[in-house]
Amino acid sequence: MNLANRLTVSRFFLSLAFVIALSVEFPFRFTVAFVLFLVAGITDYADGEIARRRHIESDFGRLMDPLMDKIMMAAAFICLVPLHAIPAWAATVIVSREFLITGLRLLAASKGRVLSAEKLGKHKTAWQIITAIFFLLKLAAGEFNGLAATGSAANLYRLIGDWGGVFLLSVTVALTVVSGAGYLWKNRALIEQQ
Repeated sequence: MNLANRLTVSRFFLSLAFVIALSVEFPFRFTVAFVLFLVAGITDYADGEIARRRHIESDFGRLMDPLMDKIMMAAAFICLVPLHAIPAWAATVIVSREFLITGLRLLAASKGRVLSAEKLGKHKTAWQIITAIFFLLKLAAGEFNGLAATGSAANLYRLIGDWGGVFLLSVTVALTVVSGAGYLWKNRALIEQQ
């Protein structure tokens, strides 16, 4: 297994550790989860760059990279719901899209085709990662009581946090829906053959 594919697989274990960090009560668990997710996000960028620069792109990478992205993002958005960081409907839209596209990829694989990720899908993933990092950073910041702002600074922090979260989540959900619909439309021949 080449380095790019190892980084891809490592994202699964980082996602698992991330879920454990958010599920078990211990000091600074949000900070630990934030760091784990940040590292997983970096591996998402690094594996593709390494594969392209070293010319070691493979069918394994084309199939597993988007699958690991989906596991990582589903884990993040599902775990953020019970923490009241994001609404359940947003997580449902995001995770549903990922299941639909994975199903389409499995259908293509059964016919001997590998469907690679597309540019809009990569942008969607980048926005999902940025959005999850934003909400995880908000949770982690809450663990550092001594650094918490007070007075008007606290109000500004809350305002930026609230509106920043609404903006990021809105863009992420919109890109998730549009990229998913576009991917399904482009590959509709696979579905029509059924």
